[in-house]
Amino acid sequence: MFTHFKNDSVRKLVVGFASVFNGIKMLQKDENNNDRLLEVPLTYGPKEKFVKRLTEPSSISDKTRIQISLPRISFELLGLMYDPTRKMNKLNQKTSKTGATAFQNYAEVPYNFTFSLNVYTRNYDENLQIMEQILPYFSPEFIVSIKMNNLHQSVDIPISIFNSTLTQEYEGDFSIRRFIVSTYQFVARSYVYGDIKQGPDIRDITINILDQS
Repeated sequence: MFTHFKNDSVRKLVVGFASVFNGIKMLQKDENNNDRLLEVPLTYGPKEKFVKRLTEPSSISDKTRIQISLPRISFELLGLMYDPTRKMNKLNQKTSKTGATAFQNYAEVPYNFTFSLNVYTRNYDENLQIMEQILPYFSPEFIVSIKMNNLHQSVDIPISIFNSTLTQEYEGDFSIRRFIVSTYQFVARSYVYGDIKQGPDIRDITINILDQS
């Protein structure tokens, strides 16, 4: 029943989701109290990992210990769920041709992918500033076009935001650095694809006609 194939459709969706938030910028004061435009780094990883790195300085040598710099954004894929409302006839087929090679595949399977985006800043002003760079684009959804495979060259994926929270992480004595975390949860209505068959393009056919007269 099962045969190996590699479409990378889920990986391409993760990359497409990250591309939406790559390059977010914010204004920050420098040591001379002048405004500077800073690009916020984006990294894949769970929230718990970044909170631990923010509260516990890591060691790069026996004498040097550093803390992760802020602001920073992390994201992760939380899960996926089959979406029966977008189901199509599974026997539907799609074909395409590239050069002398023909591609064939049955109908894609709809899944909803849940993502979490976490923004870490030193204070509320910086976090709210990044929030303003995100929220206006989801009204109610943002469309990302992704090339999934040779048959599906441009698939429009709607990404919707359905929850957001703003919290302050501060525990322990005054030596512990405080930071602000805003968390956004998104759902991307995408697809997964089965094995894509390929073979030579059919250019000639032979038809035998039986004469019954």
